[in-house]
Amino acid sequence: MQSIDKTLINYIENEIFPLYDGFDTAHQRHHAHAVIEESLRLASFYDVNPNIVYTVAAYHDTGLQIDRELHHVYSGKRIRADRNLLKWFSEEEIEMIAQAAEDHRASNKEEPRSIYGKIVADADKELQPINCIRRTVQYTTSHFPDLSEEEQYLRSVAHLKEKYAEGGYMHLWLKESREAPFLSDLRAIIKDEKGLREIIFRLMREK
Repeated sequence: MQSIDKTLINYIENEIFPLYDGFDTAHQRHHAHAVIEESLRLASFYDVNPNIVYTVAAYHDTGLQIDRELHHVYSGKRIRADRNLLKWFSEEEIEMIAQAAEDHRASNKEEPRSIYGKIVADADKELQPINCIRRTVQYTTSHFPDLSEEEQYLRSVAHLKEKYAEGGYMHLWLKESREAPFLSDLRAIIKDEKGLREIIFRLMREK
């Protein structure tokens, strides 16, 4: 795979990566670097433009500066508005980059519109089972504090099944994804009702 344009790297390092310093701890520039690294690894299996792969991965979470729930949409808007990108890409390529950033979100139920969207979507996923369950429990307890523990448990299980179980809306799009074994392990845990219950109640009591 051809190398990435050094002037593009310099622009993103100076103008885009600093944005991540203001985000939550899970989405600072170390996260952007990790997604870029994994995106480029996945890209090596496909006939793609590495400059586009790099740019999608670098911009994919920049919309967090505006809104968390719709950050993927605002990331796309930022890309379209960044006329500096015309130094390296055509208007059509910039639109492809924007669409790929929009399509990266794990809760997106539609298949990404291009291979670039599939690459960054898979590169952005982190599916170690305990971390997925912990994030679900933390969201439930923080957003639904008035529910009883049993109700919080049931809500967490319902979400895990809806998102990660066989037939759930969360997909890995590429067979080369490193997260595939973790997803298999997570699905096995979800099927083990007793074991999952023990994990969720333990996580609910974490301080």
